[in-house]
Amino acid sequence: MDDQTRIEIEAAAFRTLRDHLMNKRTDVQNIDMMNLAGFCRNCLSRWYQEAANARGIEMTKDEAREIYYGMPMSEWKANYQTEAAPDQQDAFKKSFEANVGPLDKS
Repeated sequence: MDDQTRIEIEAAAFRTLRDHLMNKRTDVQNIDMMNLAGFCRNCLSRWYQEAANARGIEMTKDEAREIYYGMPMSEWKANYQTEAAPDQQDAFKKSFEANVGPLDKS
């Protein structure tokens, strides 16, 4: 397989994952994804932002999230995010620190 074909296949797989999480599984909470898999929708949007920035494309966290979520983050939260239980929050802190780094409280 040549590099261009591989890139196109990887991009198609990414778009399918994004569409699946955005349209078919809006019930799956980011906190549950992070606790089980060590990444969530926000991680995917951050990776998108980092890839853009590495190529000289200026993109903020909020811009990347809106591209990934297909709407502003505030709208996504209002439509789909539920309140996390204390045990979910505790597990999230551990998972975030293990997979991303120290949890920034600012």
